[in-house]
Amino acid sequence: MAIDWHQYRCNGYHDELFEKPGQPRAAARRLVDYLGNLGAAELAERRLAAELAIKIMGVTFTVYSEGRNVDRSWPFDVIPRAITSREWARTEAGLKQRVQALNHFIQDIYGEQKIVRDKIFPASLLRESVNFRPQCVGMKPRHGVWAHICGSDLVRDLDGTLYVLEDNLRVPSGVSYMVENRLVTKRVFPELFETGSILPVDDYPAQLYDMLAAMSPRPGNQPSIALLTPGIYNSAYFEHSWLARQMGIELVEGPDLFVGDDDIVYMRTVYGPKRVDVIYRRIDDLFLDPEAFRPDSVLGVKGLMRAWLKNKVALVNAPGAGVADDKVVYAFVPAMIKYYLGEDAILPNVPSWLCMRKRDREHVLANLDKLVVKPANESGGYGMLIGPRASKKEREKFADLIRANPRNYMAQPTLSLSTAPTLTEDGIEPRHLDLRPFILSRGDSVYVTTGGLTRVAMTKGSLVVNSSQGGGAKDTWIVDLDGETEPPVQVQTQTQKGGRQTQGSAARPARRRRTG
Repeated sequence: MAIDWHQYRCNGYHDELFEKPGQPRAAARRLVDYLGNLGAAELAERRLAAELAIKIMGVTFTVYSEGRNVDRSWPFDVIPRAITSREWARTEAGLKQRVQALNHFIQDIYGEQKIVRDKIFPASLLRESVNFRPQCVGMKPRHGVWAHICGSDLVRDLDGTLYVLEDNLRVPSGVSYMVENRLVTKRVFPELFETGSILPVDDYPAQLYDMLAAMSPRPGNQPSIALLTPGIYNSAYFEHSWLARQMGIELVEGPDLFVGDDDIVYMRTVYGPKRVDVIYRRIDDLFLDPEAFRPDSVLGVKGLMRAWLKNKVALVNAPGAGVADDKVVYAFVPAMIKYYLGEDAILPNVPSWLCMRKRDREHVLANLDKLVVKPANESGGYGMLIGPRASKKEREKFADLIRANPRNYMAQPTLSLSTAPTLTEDGIEPRHLDLRPFILSRGDSVYVTTGGLTRVAMTKGSLVVNSSQGGGAKDTWIVDLDGETEPPVQVQTQTQKGGRQTQGSAARPARRRRTG
C-alpha cells in the first residue's frame, strides 16, 4: 500500500520535508514521491536492510552504562533530511564567517587581548574560564589557526529560522557517522543517487588530510601525520580508527610517541623512531602532556606541549582552543564577528541569558519552568535543565546551582525544534532534530561539509538528540535543484535490487564529484 503523505501531521512545528500535509518542500519532492510509490511495507524492508548494513559495516558507538562500556549499533533512520543548495550556500557562508572570527578571538586571547581591553569581552569571564590555558599564552600556531576543526550545531525554530546552538572546538566528533549515513542510504535507496542532484559528502577525509598536511612545521616535505586516540575504550574510538584508515595515517596512543632531547616528537616503529609532524589529537587538553597539565595522565605524551610551543609539531585542534568552546562565551560570537571582521553575523545565535549578569540571572530564576538552562562546559546533553519538562524539585536544585556559580550557567528559550518524518515502530511520525556541519580551517581557506550530521530524537516528543541519550541520525541531503532536470526516479522491483550496492569511499576521494 502506498504511503498517504496527507495523513502525516507536523503538529504545528516547522517540518524539514513538508510545508503542509501532502505538500513537500522543494528539496524533498523527488524523495517524497519516491517513498510514496515505494509503500509502507517495502519501506520497512529497506529499514531492515539498513540495520543489517550497519551491522556488517561495523558502525558502532559506545555508551557508558552502570560503569561499563557498551558498544551499540549506530541508530539510523532511513528517511533522509533534505535542504536546497541555495539555502546551504548561505549557511556555509555563515559558518565560514563564524570560524574565522573564533580563530581571531582565540589568537587574541592568548596574545594582546585587545577584545578585552576594548571591553567587548568581559575580563571576568576570561579569568573564570576553565578552558583558558596559561601555557598557551604567546603561542602563534601555523597560519594563526587554533580551531582547525569545528562542529557547529544548528537548529531550526518554528518560523524556519536556522540558529547556531553551540560551537564545538575541542574535539568535535560525529563526522564519520555523516559519511557512513550516506553509504548506508546509497545501499538502501540506490535509485535516488542515479542523478547528480544530491551533492556528495565523501570528500571529507581528503579535505581533512590536506588541512592536516598544511599545518606541518616542515613545509615542502611529505608530512608524517598521526591521530592520537585515548584507546579502544573511548566512546568515539570507532571514529578515530575510521578517520585514520580513510586518510591512510597512523593511529597511535600515548605510549607510541615520545619527545626527544631535540624537542621533536617521534613515533616508535619496528624500524626505529620516526618523526611525527602533525598530530590530530582526540584527547582533551588536560590529558595531553603530564609535564604541562595533569601529571597523572597516562593518555598523553610527556613533553608534547614543549614540542608544540617550539613549532616542532602541529597539534590539531590546538591546545587552548577550548577557551571559545564555552556556552557562555558562545553568546559573544556575534560581537566577535563584528569586532574582528567588521561584519554582521550571517547566522544568528539563539537568544541567551547569562546568569553572570544580575538582571539576566533574575529573569532565569523567575522563569525556570519556561527555559533551557545549560552549564558552560558540559557536552552530550548532560547537566542541563529543560524547564518545561522538569519537576519542581529539579528546578529548585538548578536554582541553587545558579546562585552558587552564576558564571557557569546560561539559559535559552525552549525552541520549537523542527521535525522530519521518521520511521518508527508505529509508522512514519515527526521527530525533532538538529544538524552538525563540520568546518575545516587552514588559514588561507575554509571548507564546510556538504550538509552534516543530522541527529534525531527517536523518542516521541523528546528534544534530546544525542546518541548517548537515545538519539539517532539521518542522512542529510543538499539538493541542487538548478541541476535537476531528470524525470522522477522509478522504484526498483525486488529482483532488480540484487547487485546495485555502492562501494565505500576511497582514502583520498575526488572532491565534490556530482554524485551522491
